[in-house]
Amino acid sequence: MPYETAVFDWRAGDRTVQSAVPDERLAMERVVEALMAELRRRIGITFTVDELACLYDQGTDWTLEVAQRVAPDAPWAWDASTVADAAFHRYLRGASDYAGGRRLTD
Repeated sequence: MPYETAVFDWRAGDRTVQSAVPDERLAMERVVEALMAELRRRIGITFTVDELACLYDQGTDWTLEVAQRVAPDAPWAWDASTVADAAFHRYLRGASDYAGGRRLTD
């Protein structure tokens, strides 16, 4: 999946987390933080936008296990199209070729 498509999904997921009702948002934020820690483990702290998009393209099935472990009583916080996308969006900020809310070009 190209970056342009992925980032559209990631932003939508992050907006959904941000606009959730407070009780639901708390569980979602815990899951997003855990997913970001897993992203750090999987891709490291030095990565590019394309590397992150490639990891996303490989699938997000692994996020369900993390979400269920972190928020076992909060099934609304397990939706990958929300919490995984939000985690990828937030992790994107650390990409070596991303700054100021946009991808840097050569």
